[in-house]
Amino acid sequence: MPPESSSSNTSSSHVRSGALSHIRVLDMSRVLAGPWCGQILADLGAEVIKIERPRVGDDTRSWGPPYLKDRDGNDTRESAYFLGANRGKKSVTLDISKPEGQQVARRLAARADVLIENYKAGDLTRYNLGYEQLKALNPGLIYCSITGFGQTGPMRQVAGYDFIIQAMGGLMSITGEKDDQPGGGPQKVGVAVADITTGMYSTVAILAAIVHRSLTGQGQYIDMALLDSQVAMIANMNMNYLVGGKAPKRMGNAHANIVPYQVFDASDGQFVVAVGNDGQFAKFCEAAGQAFHRDPRFLRNDDRVRNREVLIPLLAAVLKQRTVSEWISLFEPLGIPVGGINNLAQVFDHAQVRSREMRIDLPHPQAGTVPMVANPIKMSETPLRYQSAPPLLGQHTREVLADAGLTTAEIEQLQASGIV
Repeated sequence: MPPESSSSNTSSSHVRSGALSHIRVLDMSRVLAGPWCGQILADLGAEVIKIERPRVGDDTRSWGPPYLKDRDGNDTRESAYFLGANRGKKSVTLDISKPEGQQVARRLAARADVLIENYKAGDLTRYNLGYEQLKALNPGLIYCSITGFGQTGPMRQVAGYDFIIQAMGGLMSITGEKDDQPGGGPQKVGVAVADITTGMYSTVAILAAIVHRSLTGQGQYIDMALLDSQVAMIANMNMNYLVGGKAPKRMGNAHANIVPYQVFDASDGQFVVAVGNDGQFAKFCEAAGQAFHRDPRFLRNDDRVRNREVLIPLLAAVLKQRTVSEWISLFEPLGIPVGGINNLAQVFDHAQVRSREMRIDLPHPQAGTVPMVANPIKMSETPLRYQSAPPLLGQHTREVLADAGLTTAEIEQLQASGIV
């Protein structure tokens, strides 16, 4: 097994640091779930080597527009989608369908601490890159497979896509306006949340496996499925069904278990109120000049949930009487959760978001700089330091292969034959 400090000896054009600066990751995934996991690990300091197909690269490189502009204002080949999930990685082009490419991949895996892949179940075994095959080379390897439906079960060979998983996994059955309302019917979430969640769960699993290896010296296999993650993340709505015996339905922006907790119309726009307990409700009513909190029908949250059809129209009539900013300035100092509904331009201009430095700019070889969204993790002893912008296709091929022990002649031969 490679020592956990294996990547600390890696030659690099930049200084890496962070809680995982001793970890080397071979990222053989593409699109979003796997790359999102790899990007989190890179943000935490790991050396992440991204394997991409020669000439084509990750599928998302072509998922545009928009594309990053170069210094002259022209489109590059770097799509915004790709840029969003591949920060801090080194790009190596490699054709693993060829024996020569497989051999290179095995050499890289022999030196890795973690391997992430999202091929169909069993596909990499055909290329001599399955877990058992690589475990023989590297017993300490932590091998994380991400698929739509997992490595077992009747759908193990079916390709899984986020949209399909949101539908099959129940999320769309509880997302969207009620069927009897204008615009009613199922809706997907506005981002690929099944992919993102699976990437985050995968990161947690990998970190746990790293701790286990530090205690035992043993690597292990991790089987992650988008459908599993989607089912798990429905959280309290799952329990509403399992305990209550009825499948929850779409409720628009209302909450199944808390009232009032939804979008309301003000005189000049819309805003969100999220009253989480009875004390907040009393303050809310008093600030609005009402006595609904003294009405027996609305005393406790369970009363309000049972009588929501009576209470919500009463609140709606009151809240239409002032502007969004007036209600926010009234409720917020009292500790009543309230907020405007911002578009992304407003989000990144928000004083709190700017204060938390959630937008960053990294040097980019074509554009000069590239804007990015910061990782939300903030650590006191091992603060995140962003290593580099998302890589150009094959940007680090020669560097990584040379570091793995390939000679200049071997690398040139691989390039000449189209393997890299």
